[in-house]
Amino acid sequence: MRNTYSPFFIGALLVTAGMTSAPVWADTAGGEQWQFEVTPYLFAAGMKGTTGARGVTTDIDLSFGDILDVLDFGAAGLFEARKGHWTFALDASYSKLSIGGNRSFQGPLGFSNNVALNVNFTQQIYTPYVGYRVLDERTKVDLIGGARYTSLESDLTLALTTGAALLPDGSRSVGGSVNWWDPIIGVQVTTPIADKWSFVGYADAGVGGESDSTYQAQALLKWQFGKTFSAKFGYRYLAQDYRKDGIVWDVKFSGPYLGLGIAF
Repeated sequence: MRNTYSPFFIGALLVTAGMTSAPVWADTAGGEQWQFEVTPYLFAAGMKGTTGARGVTTDIDLSFGDILDVLDFGAAGLFEARKGHWTFALDASYSKLSIGGNRSFQGPLGFSNNVALNVNFTQQIYTPYVGYRVLDERTKVDLIGGARYTSLESDLTLALTTGAALLPDGSRSVGGSVNWWDPIIGVQVTTPIADKWSFVGYADAGVGGESDSTYQAQALLKWQFGKTFSAKFGYRYLAQDYRKDGIVWDVKFSGPYLGLGIAF
């Protein structure tokens, strides 16, 4: 069963501390005083891949604009606590989407057809991690270790007009929920490029987790326009491939990132 949609993942602002997995740390390691920062952000991503449950799968290809049309709720943010060369953080995101329309799908034994198909899914991603600064010169290098926790609920409702053995009553609903952990390792490089401006590059990858694979990359410009406030904008890419417990979640999210850092 296969289906093709047309456009995205999540985006939104979080007003509490966060979740998905891409840190943006301060340019200095800081001393012995604790430093804290909350960054609500918008991940204006598109979404592309395959999702499904209980043998029914459909392709999704959504732009950020399309996702805004079907986004029921979304929020994302990052909380960081820094002391000396150490960083302790939680990155978080939540999204709930409802997608409908006439689509194609693929089911058990290769059966496929065009149907009125509705896909509803709720995804939560929490990434606690620890960072340690191994280079504290003009260019800063932080090594990180942590884990990415994903909680996913997915429901597909099909209404078939032509009839088939798979759907004898002309309709079928399938769904499921699952959650999993992926340990991650990563690196972040920060370097100044102008007065109050710096470049931040970040990458991580899953190691020995429950999913088949997960990885992420991010490139940002950071503008420190006040003692307390900073603007962070750039591009993020996140991929996840999970195929267990009757759930298929093979998706890639990519798009602009915009955040407001609030230090205290």
